[in-house]
Amino acid sequence: MTPAATAISPVLAEVVRSGFVEGRHRGSLVVLAADGSVELSLGDPAAPVFPRSANKPFQAAAVLRAGLDLAGEQLALAAASHSGERFHRDLVHTMLTEQGISADELQTPPDLPLDPVEAEHYLAAGGVRDRVTMNCSGKHTAMLAACALNGWDRTSYLDPGHPLQLLTRSVIEEAAGERVAAMGTDGCGAPLAAISLTGLARAFRSLVLAEPGSAGGRVADAMRAHPEYVAGTRRADTWLMRELPGTLSKMGAEAVQAVALADGRALAFKVDDGSLRALGPVLGRALELLGVDSPVVGRIGRAPLLGGGAEVGEIRTAF
Repeated sequence: MTPAATAISPVLAEVVRSGFVEGRHRGSLVVLAADGSVELSLGDPAAPVFPRSANKPFQAAAVLRAGLDLAGEQLALAAASHSGERFHRDLVHTMLTEQGISADELQTPPDLPLDPVEAEHYLAAGGVRDRVTMNCSGKHTAMLAACALNGWDRTSYLDPGHPLQLLTRSVIEEAAGERVAAMGTDGCGAPLAAISLTGLARAFRSLVLAEPGSAGGRVADAMRAHPEYVAGTRRADTWLMRELPGTLSKMGAEAVQAVALADGRALAFKVDDGSLRALGPVLGRALELLGVDSPVVGRIGRAPLLGGGAEVGEIRTAF
């Protein structure tokens, strides 16, 4: 049993339909001030969680540490949970060709585009579940390329004991300022390191404050310059990084989110039940607490509920 499971977390969001609270989403959240001190703590942000895809910027930093020379859109895609839009798939194929890697070497599970609108277009055009279409294919391509560069075994690149994965774990611990509490397997098959939400917020803060030209700085710069490659055209991470200059943002499955602003203010949270429908409202409110005043906050935080096609309620925050 993890520490997070020993206590009841506070309610972060309520599901309100026709004036009636029909559901509640509990979780933990931490907000860091510009100097790195804890400004707000809800629940138990010191308990370890699996950040899921919020770990991807550090996995991308690890392939740079391994000597792989990626930049621009390709580096952003290495840190991505991409939507599977055509430009994402095309760039993965380009990267595979340039690195001399076959798509058959990818160990991503075949999947449809993550974005539901894109998935409809993809299926209508005759598309099928594919390893490249899976949202982690950019990360896996970069991992294979780093292995090829170093002469590391490519068939076992997802083994937790593989040199690349050991390096990745070290990068995560360095950025978070704490030891990895547990290891697991992510949805894409890659090793998954558990850290605290406070550690996750510290790690994102380290990226936006990293020295120019360092691995972390290069990843942060690529993500912020090409946010549509990190997420997609209809995703909150893209909107935040596009509309708030200097901001770094990455969500993870099971309703994890981390954000750092250019001055070092940062936040991280997890909704206990993993419900992504609560992600936007909680993120919007957390950004308000960070002092962010921008129309994008309201856009992200709005989550109406429909009844018969009409708006009859909302998911609203409780903190």
